[in-house]
Amino acid sequence: MPPDARAAQRGCGRNCGCSARLSGAPAILLPRSPRHTFLGRLPGLAWLLVCAACAGAAGPAVLPAQPGSEQATLPPPAFSTAPPPDAEGTAAAFLDAWQKGDYAGMHTLLAPQTAELVSAADFAQRYQDALDGGAIASVEATVLAALQQASQAEVQFKVDLKTGLVGSVSRQITMKLEFADSRWGILWDDGLILPELKDGGVLMMEYASPARGNIYDRSGLAFAAQTDAVAIGVVAGEILPEQEGRLLGELSRLLDVHPEALRSRYADAGPDWYVAMGEASIAEVSSRFGVLNNIAGLRLNQYQTRYYMGGAGGAPHAVGYVAPIPAEQVAAYLAEGYAPDAFVGAQGLEKSGEKQLAGERGGTLWVRAPSGALNTKLAEKRAGPAQAITTTLDRKLQREVQAALQGMTGAAVVVNYTTGEVLAMASSPAFDPNLFDPSNYNISQLSLTLNDALRPLINRVTQGQYPPGSAFKVVTLAAALESKLFVKDQTYYCGYEWTELGVDFVKYDWTYEKQVPESGTLNMVGALRRSCNPWFYHMGYSLHRWADYYLPDMARSFGFGPATGIVGLSQAANEEVGGVVPSADWAAQTNTDWTIGDSVNMAIGQGDLTVTPLQLVMAYGALANGGQLLRPQLVLQMAAPGAEPTYKFEPQPVGALPISAETLATVRQGMWEVVNEPSGTATFRFKGLRIPIYGKTGTAEDRPRRPHAWFAGYSDAKQAGKPDIAAVVVLENKGEGSEWAAPVFRRIIETYFYGEPKTLFHWEAELGLTAVPSPFPTFVPFTYVVQAGDSLASIALQNKVTMDELMQVNQLANPNALTEGQTIIIARGGVSNITLTPEFTQTPTP
Repeated sequence: MPPDARAAQRGCGRNCGCSARLSGAPAILLPRSPRHTFLGRLPGLAWLLVCAACAGAAGPAVLPAQPGSEQATLPPPAFSTAPPPDAEGTAAAFLDAWQKGDYAGMHTLLAPQTAELVSAADFAQRYQDALDGGAIASVEATVLAALQQASQAEVQFKVDLKTGLVGSVSRQITMKLEFADSRWGILWDDGLILPELKDGGVLMMEYASPARGNIYDRSGLAFAAQTDAVAIGVVAGEILPEQEGRLLGELSRLLDVHPEALRSRYADAGPDWYVAMGEASIAEVSSRFGVLNNIAGLRLNQYQTRYYMGGAGGAPHAVGYVAPIPAEQVAAYLAEGYAPDAFVGAQGLEKSGEKQLAGERGGTLWVRAPSGALNTKLAEKRAGPAQAITTTLDRKLQREVQAALQGMTGAAVVVNYTTGEVLAMASSPAFDPNLFDPSNYNISQLSLTLNDALRPLINRVTQGQYPPGSAFKVVTLAAALESKLFVKDQTYYCGYEWTELGVDFVKYDWTYEKQVPESGTLNMVGALRRSCNPWFYHMGYSLHRWADYYLPDMARSFGFGPATGIVGLSQAANEEVGGVVPSADWAAQTNTDWTIGDSVNMAIGQGDLTVTPLQLVMAYGALANGGQLLRPQLVLQMAAPGAEPTYKFEPQPVGALPISAETLATVRQGMWEVVNEPSGTATFRFKGLRIPIYGKTGTAEDRPRRPHAWFAGYSDAKQAGKPDIAAVVVLENKGEGSEWAAPVFRRIIETYFYGEPKTLFHWEAELGLTAVPSPFPTFVPFTYVVQAGDSLASIALQNKVTMDELMQVNQLANPNALTEGQTIIIARGGVSNITLTPEFTQTPTP
């Protein structure tokens, strides 16, 4: 075999202590790259070669010349040939492919006799099994040294198998290669993954995770806890008439749902259908098991779970839920030390507090023998305790606020306006977070939630963007007074019509549509009390002519526009969004015009202006507390059992309203008169309530559907031990704020201060039971985006409406002229459910 010319004249190194040089002998190839480190010790074949060189076995040693002596030399070789390729390069390519997960590429570098013993598929599976079984997040492999002798070579490399759980496992491994068929091939076995796997062992990560931390309300009542629960259902045909009353009574106590509402769930079910009713904790069921077990038709299925108290009534949007790791995120969670089958926070506090609630994950990395025995412990990390989250929420108040929204689409939020603590956060329709556990026998109900066109997983408090309507007039009034263009005693006539933009752009007051007398001459406090549109049109008109940026700037100073940055919800996951404050700059960015008509619309909370309920409640809270804008917060503290908190609540001021004490007092006076003066727009809804209330109604147009109903306000009871609150209610497409939102606001106040509701809604037969027939539509209209392949007939069938209704509502002349991406209004509840309100006239650009 021809020698490797590059190896000639290389010293054998310090290990043998000699100064001999090899000539015409097998070569020791030293590392050629700065990233490679030559080892002081070489294994196996390498040491034999070195020793042979030192002993002169492979040829005469070349000694340093002595004075007067002749240096021995060898004759030139009889023939010469090109040296074989570099074995080290093959090894480096193999390791590089390993780091990239290119197992097919690695297999092509095996020696032919090895490749015949292990197929590419089996080879790839061995590496993938090691990666998965050992929860290996990444691999780093580096050549350390190489030795090449004719057609045989050894390459020593270092591998680091990095886990997200127990750290790295590092080994130095010797790879053998053989030169054949004009290339170097790797003589592979399982030991090249890890020496401990050579005899057929496999890697296995044994996970040791602490129990997930609980989530509590502000008083220590659990919202979410690790426990056994019971999935409850009924089979209608098995229910005995003489037991039905007892059945409904027991379920009502367990599930906190009115008996008649429960009966309606199975009223139309087949006699052999299982109908899911809800879930309860094992403790709640056990206390009544003797009674429940003797009721025919009742089904109880126990399971271990992360149980959410109250289901849909237990703050599901704020607390959130856990679910199996999504398939597309498994690799990322494995890299953080999670087990592949772990449950992780998917929304709300469960998501934002994942690190604290999950605790310090631990585990042990084992080598498991083919027999199944755990032979070798490679690495270990002990688990650390999880932390519990105590929220700012009040569980009883939360349940009542959620129940108050029953049957309607909308949101309600309650805050302590002196601190920013969120006491209740309700979005409707809600969802039952217990349905996300595959062990729940009622999981079939999950598909109904996921496919609901009303999107119950959306948190309308933080993600709902609505025009605020007249609830925004407090901002317009503040801007008008601060501009010095107006004084509080200034008057203006509030009639049916407003014509300052010209006779071609007439706008109307709400009294015109209601056919009630005009409000007449009003000062600025009266403008708010009567919610006089013409007065506020005049303010917006005047402000625009003076400085078209002034009203938008005032809106932003009240906290509208960017998201509030609420503590406890994931901003990265867009669990909170901001609103839109239109302005000249905004118009330029959106390639539209900013006209005086836009300012006029904005003055009454219409046009392109949108806010979230959370933004609005914090703005009203600032009016209540003297002008300080606070960041809303959902977390009181985080702490492991018996340990000091890692997080404790402190109020976070984020700004101050740029208004004088006199302006603030004027706005407050107007809000007081809305609720307490005989001509206030909400006075009749608060008669008999002994808690002082300041507030504002809002009716926000949403053509062609009914308006959104708003009420925003705050209490001023000054009761010891009972901090005053601000609250906002919005009901989508319900109508007048005074008719629909104000009663819900009153119930919030009664529940908070009296401990329970005191006044029936005008649509209730009794507390928690809607009158029959319902005074509001069961369904609300929604929009549908046309997809490829849709026809008008298929859309009508899918959404249970008629083609005639679709054509009428959407003003379609040709049922076959749909285009992909076109928005279609689905008239759920009938065409009459989207009758246009005659008082609304969108102002054209003058």
